[in-house]
Amino acid sequence: MMSIGALSKQSGVHIETIRYYERAGVLPKARRATNGRRIYGEDDAGRLAFIRHARELGFDLVSVRALLALQEKPELSCKAASDLASAQLSAVESRLSRLTVLRDELKRMVRACKNGRVVDCRVIDALTNMR
Repeated sequence: MMSIGALSKQSGVHIETIRYYERAGVLPKARRATNGRRIYGEDDAGRLAFIRHARELGFDLVSVRALLALQEKPELSCKAASDLASAQLSAVESRLSRLTVLRDELKRMVRACKNGRVVDCRVIDALTNMR
């Protein structure tokens, strides 16, 4: 058994985030020691690691909850998990596309700037005249 601090250190997840996951229902409510402090077991640590990895891949809590439910039923088809991952991949590819456009615009603004006076600054001008 471990305290919330030990679980946080082991998992790399902040204490407040662990509490949030409990409130959101993706991490079960912790058992309590006789002194009232939260205590966690290895199952909790494994579930938290799963949640952390899913969140690092950009899955929202609704998707994490669905993936956790699938994990608990290993005999089911993994099509639902694949569908969730495909949707997340599409979202990531869309964000990458938008970020590429942003990067190109910022590069253009920086190249156009001659580092003179603000009144002649192409960065300020571009931001002022964007619509």
